[in-house]
Amino acid sequence: MATDAHRRDLEEDFGPVAELFAALAVPVRAAIVHRLTEHERSVGELVETLGVSQPLVSQHLRTLRLAGLVSVEREGRRAVYRLTDAHVAHVFLDAYHHSREPGDG
Repeated sequence: MATDAHRRDLEEDFGPVAELFAALAVPVRAAIVHRLTEHERSVGELVETLGVSQPLVSQHLRTLRLAGLVSVEREGRRAVYRLTDAHVAHVFLDAYHHSREPGDG
């Protein structure tokens, strides 16, 4: 029987990883992270490469920033986004490549 202590342990141990994958669970956000694995980009560059609106890109970048997956640096009036660290790229690319493999059934 699950106890409150077990549930707390599950939340402590696996809550952060669930939040990470939840942040990536929207295709536009996954595409943004994929583009940022290549190199840092401005909002305008992401809009151009993804073919979606600037407000939509900005909204998803905010979510990714709040999740700790991307950071922003201001260069004058230009905001440049990058992944927070190499672990983010590694986790994302592993999941991306795994999802592209043919299934075995």
